[in-house]
Amino acid sequence: MRIGQFTDTFYPIVDGVGRVVFNYATHLPRLGHECYVIAPMMDTGYRGGFPFELVDFTGTSLPGSPQYKAGVAILDRHYHARIANVPLDVIHAHAPFSAGMEALRLTAKRDIPLIGSFHSKYYDDFYKATGNEALANLGVKFVIEFYDRCDEVWAVSKSSAEVLRGYGYEGDIVVMENGTEIRPIVPENAERAAAQFAIPKGKPVLLYVGQMDWKKNILHILEAAALLAAQGSAFTLVLAGQGADAEAIREKAETLGIGKDTILTGHVTDTALLDGLYALADLFVFPSLYDTFSLVLREAAAMGTPAVVTRGGSPAEPIIDGENGFLAENTPEDLARVIGKALADPAALCTIGERARSSIPIAWETIMENVVARYTALMERSQKGELKHRHDVLRDILAQRMHEWQKLRESARISSKKG
Repeated sequence: MRIGQFTDTFYPIVDGVGRVVFNYATHLPRLGHECYVIAPMMDTGYRGGFPFELVDFTGTSLPGSPQYKAGVAILDRHYHARIANVPLDVIHAHAPFSAGMEALRLTAKRDIPLIGSFHSKYYDDFYKATGNEALANLGVKFVIEFYDRCDEVWAVSKSSAEVLRGYGYEGDIVVMENGTEIRPIVPENAERAAAQFAIPKGKPVLLYVGQMDWKKNILHILEAAALLAAQGSAFTLVLAGQGADAEAIREKAETLGIGKDTILTGHVTDTALLDGLYALADLFVFPSLYDTFSLVLREAAAMGTPAVVTRGGSPAEPIIDGENGFLAENTPEDLARVIGKALADPAALCTIGERARSSIPIAWETIMENVVARYTALMERSQKGELKHRHDVLRDILAQRMHEWQKLRESARISSKKG
């Protein structure tokens, strides 16, 4: 089988979607399939040597998020020459934007199956970028139009499927979880991480891994840590990742009086070093309500480190409170309470970490068996003519959305003048 993985984020990997695509493209060839990654072009990071081929198109940085790229594949002649020589049997799009539009175009042109995976809470992203509810709703409308044109839609968790339903999608949804690389715990990795980031010995380590973005509920982590410090608790808070709010997060830690106890590592690309941070931590703190799935929670569990998450969020789905992790209400006060209680009993915390390791991570190999089965079934349906009849609707979609966007901008301009 020849499979195209279409994504708006790839090397250098800066988010969970890029990591998911990397694992798809790495594990599928181990099962005997050809895999191609189609993504906007990045300046650095990808150096080859992997079991897949990267076919990229010209990309430009997004305002306010320079780590992300966007582009229009149909305008890149070099890309066209390359993709024309790439035979594909099935296309899997992991985003509905630049790469998703190209996935839709190729699917219509070649009449092959298209799967669309829903990974993110796009309304939140649109609203943060525009500050305008109407524009955010317009963006969601565009997203739903994309998924309506897929042959099969996958969500990475039950709660992410509910989010997609809430956006207005009415078709069938397959819940296809992401996997985890199950690696051995290597004590030397923890020692190297402690040395690399100057993490002091003798104090509990609280760890967060992910984007440095307020949408991840990082403020609750900082405020909970400040409450613990005020109660006399000793700890080191390690925040690993990069993002637009990194400096603001550092400043807030100082303002709250926990700057000396807080370490921001920046983006960690070394897998062994990241495993070392997970293994070194006593507790993984991830209160995000934005995430539709949490790879990092499962990676922490694979290293024997239990997590505390917000009750009702997607990351809470695999957690049984007090058994293989901890649940907290969506307040810094309750987060501080749960963290303090967990740290007060190191022996129980260790046992809960062992249960997390045995119950939460699912190996990518297992996930890929299910993925390949669904790919194969879609191909068989396609050969029988049972999938959607397509025509190239990309131009019509973009024209309609641009028209609506311009109307909203004009309305906003008139309202501003009246004000």
